[in-house]
Amino acid sequence: MPADEAAAQAAGGALTIVDVRTPGEWRSTGIPQGAVQVPLNHPGGIEAFLEEVSEAVDGDKERPIAFICAAGGRSSAAQKLAREAGFTAVADIDEGMLGSSGGPGWIARGLPTEACGC
Repeated sequence: MPADEAAAQAAGGALTIVDVRTPGEWRSTGIPQGAVQVPLNHPGGIEAFLEEVSEAVDGDKERPIAFICAAGGRSSAAQKLAREAGFTAVADIDEGMLGSSGGPGWIARGLPTEACGC
């Protein structure tokens, strides 16, 4: 999913963005406006990661979620894990925050960010 499309859907309340980067990365660049912060490398392991993702959508595994990381690798892995756990509407913002072959990235597009609060 392109970053600009994710931003528009999230702003309209139709999508929950989950930033799966590390706290250091969140502090360095900020997070997408309104995103939930759940590190893929969760200290509690994959089960804790999936539990926090579930909490982000109030346990509704059909609610649309888009994962974002720096450049698409971790967000792709998160998407796969979520699908395997029964989430049905999951997307990967494959250009990430910093850009990749999928596009210029959230920051380069000038999309809104906020401080991580971490």
